[in-house]
Amino acid sequence: MSMIFTLAAFAIALGILIVVHELGHYAAAKACGVKVLRFSVGFGKPLVSWRAGSDKTEWSIAAFPLGGYVKMLDEREGAVAPEELPRAFNTKPVSRRILIVLAGPLSNLLLAILLYWVLFMHGIPGLKPILGEIKPGTAVASAGFSSGEELLEVDHHPVSTWEDARWFLVQQAVKGGKVDISARDEKGSVLHHRLDLSHADIDSKNFLASLGFVQAKLVVPAVIGEVVEGGPAGRAGFQAGDKIVLLGGKSVNAWDDVANFIRQNGSAPMIVTVDRGGRLIDLRVTPELETENGKSVARIGIAAKIDQAAMGRLFIDARYPPGAAFIRAFDKTWETSGFTLKMMGEMLLGRISASNIGGPITIADYAGQSARMGTVAYLSFLALISISLGVLNLLPVPVLDGGHLMYYMAEIVRGRPLPDKAIEIGQQVGIFLLFSLMALAIYNDLHRLITG
Repeated sequence: MSMIFTLAAFAIALGILIVVHELGHYAAAKACGVKVLRFSVGFGKPLVSWRAGSDKTEWSIAAFPLGGYVKMLDEREGAVAPEELPRAFNTKPVSRRILIVLAGPLSNLLLAILLYWVLFMHGIPGLKPILGEIKPGTAVASAGFSSGEELLEVDHHPVSTWEDARWFLVQQAVKGGKVDISARDEKGSVLHHRLDLSHADIDSKNFLASLGFVQAKLVVPAVIGEVVEGGPAGRAGFQAGDKIVLLGGKSVNAWDDVANFIRQNGSAPMIVTVDRGGRLIDLRVTPELETENGKSVARIGIAAKIDQAAMGRLFIDARYPPGAAFIRAFDKTWETSGFTLKMMGEMLLGRISASNIGGPITIADYAGQSARMGTVAYLSFLALISISLGVLNLLPVPVLDGGHLMYYMAEIVRGRPLPDKAIEIGQQVGIFLLFSLMALAIYNDLHRLITG
């Protein structure tokens, strides 16, 4: 079921991104008076197709789903009746052809703005950037940070969550050098630090940890908030409100101790001592194994009692009015687009490992993970992938939209279209580059699967 859920989340995301991209081309073509012959989601043999509209455009869903296309009336692709020549793509002025090609990537960027706008108005939950343990010898320790400080600004950019902090720190780390950070300590005083980013590991999955940033942990008491009816704990006599004090004779200080003990204990029976209204009671329970992401996990069917006040000290729901939300959505899309281009450039220069490139397996995994986390996480993932797709398609690589734009720019400079032979060679080079990139991305996917 987990694999089916992941594939479904991936298919929905991919379908939305492809349809939005191709609808951009379609709408621009219609606005410029170009006849559209086919609108296809996917490549290859159509699985489902129908005709609609005044031009009887063929709408289809094809067998190979990683992409799509809009086929327009064009003399280079077949004979065109004399009366329909004015509606052929190749007969349109270069300015209109540029608009039609540009509309696809721009639609993906506009989708990202729309999604972020909705999210910023709805509210995005996140962890406040409050520091936990400061580890000696790290860049954070050298900058003089103390446990309990809450980050306020990174390079004069306000931050309200760890995601904000990571975003601005990565951008500064690409530049290298030092960055100014302001923070508030537990007494309310505002402090200023200068953090050295010269040794930051941008390639690391734990970028913040590589600098010494550790999130403050929510210490959850070992008090049971809920007992699953019919589960091992329910059958053993556990009750909501019980405080776990001993597990297998070992003392318990927090809920993490309970979770770790059950995980390590596996399915072996165990004795749990609980404090129930001041009376100590020994309960014998046998955990049951459940499969989660392909692994067996021991559970007894209990959940912690969460202190909402403590949660409020660590979590935030960042919400903005429509106007401010739109500006923030536009800025987020613009900054993410620019940063995506910068990271691509760094990879080409060899400053950042190409192992960061992910293919369909990685994207599908992220789609599944974000969908399990909820609507907000899934829409955030969708916005990020939409930006990546838009930026990627604008690169001046033949076959991609950016390659066609490159041809049209050359046409403007030359005063006439490029020779067919030059375009044919460019297309071959583009296909080679695109397939090489896909091969690298799939290799990275498989390597991550094998090495974990």
